[in-house]
Amino acid sequence: METIGFIGLGIMGAPMAGHLLDAGYPVIASDHRSKPPADLVAKGLKTVTGHNAAAKAADIIITMVPDTPQVADVLFGENGVAGGLSKGKLVIDMSSISPIATKEFAKKINDLGCDYLDAPVSGGEVGAKAASLTVMVGGEDKAFERARPIFEKMGKNITLVGPNGVGQTTKVANQIVVALTIEAVGEALVFASKAGADPAKVRQALMGGLAASRILEVHGERMIKRTFAPGFRIELHQKDLNLALEGAKALGVSLPNTSTTQQLFNSCTANGGSKEDHSALVRALERMAGHEVGE
Repeated sequence: METIGFIGLGIMGAPMAGHLLDAGYPVIASDHRSKPPADLVAKGLKTVTGHNAAAKAADIIITMVPDTPQVADVLFGENGVAGGLSKGKLVIDMSSISPIATKEFAKKINDLGCDYLDAPVSGGEVGAKAASLTVMVGGEDKAFERARPIFEKMGKNITLVGPNGVGQTTKVANQIVVALTIEAVGEALVFASKAGADPAKVRQALMGGLAASRILEVHGERMIKRTFAPGFRIELHQKDLNLALEGAKALGVSLPNTSTTQQLFNSCTANGGSKEDHSALVRALERMAGHEVGE
């Protein structure tokens, strides 16, 4: 099995790396910001000092960090991955970042004689823990086939969508759908609850009809039970919708409901909710209605 350098052992990255360790892959992390999770160390995770050292020791390097600047720093900053690469290695960025920057990063890595895949994921913390993530991949066929066995240890729906950058474009499209569906579920539950209906029973009824969705199932339950500990933070979804709106401006495309939903996220952040789960978008709707779901 090829050795994997894994950079970014956060809410998503830690369980993803755990699945690779469980499958028998040698996994190496860099002690960049904090000590690696103890459970991963117990499974055999090795650590080195510096991202360049992790890249030098690994055949395949995976990055899973919050945003475009962090990926740029991990890859090309001081003691970055690029400094430890040699011809034939593969870099896989599984973060959700700018498609435009992704194309630039891929070219720089290709110029070093290495392959690059952008492979953002959807499914949140639940999907990361269950190894059921959707993986949207941009890159060359040969690199994708090399990485496929690794992706299969972390996800279920794995698709090579197109060349570098297209994986990230697909993830932005995914985040538009997710955000607008969370907003729709929030509106429906606030409406039903203020009208005097039991929101839990309304959700149960809707799950049997055309309105059924994974968002209604998971995030609708969070809204009713008020469980807003983050699986995916509002501030990260704001970042993704910023990518959508910036891309839309460049393309001359109108995304009116994406803009509205971003304003609702902004309201949540202004009220101290940036670190809550994105299902807490319902709080912005509740403030406008003067009514909390379940009251």
